[in-house]
Amino acid sequence: MALERTLSMIKPDATARNITGAIIAKLEGAGLRVIAQKRVKWSEAQAQKFYEVHKERPFYNDLVAFMTSGPIVMQVLEGEDAVARNREVMGATNPQEADEGTIRAEFAENIERNSVHGSDSAENAAIEIALCFDESEIVG
Repeated sequence: MALERTLSMIKPDATARNITGAIIAKLEGAGLRVIAQKRVKWSEAQAQKFYEVHKERPFYNDLVAFMTSGPIVMQVLEGEDAVARNREVMGATNPQEADEGTIRAEFAENIERNSVHGSDSAENAAIEIALCFDESEIVG
């Protein structure tokens, strides 16, 4: 196993319900260490840039609107195989398909309001982390 970093975001549906602590506890309980964290409210331009890989997808505009609808909590997580471990603890994108005990099975409202985002590869994690954090903010 390799020590990795990944980006995790707690989405506006979860921050609105004040369940960020419960989500972070699940991440830490899975052996992931929070080495950077901040609560922000994205502008439309920030959300568009982050999700530009989905620009041609039919859900893009709704996703941007949702991600700018309230505060989000962005984190850099570190741990053994952090990308895969984070995705495992998040659960399937569709909460109806998520395994019991995962974040999305427990907290997601639906497929769009699914409480969390996590990088899908080490390469994308590096890109997403650089988009969201200055190196000086990652303090471990």
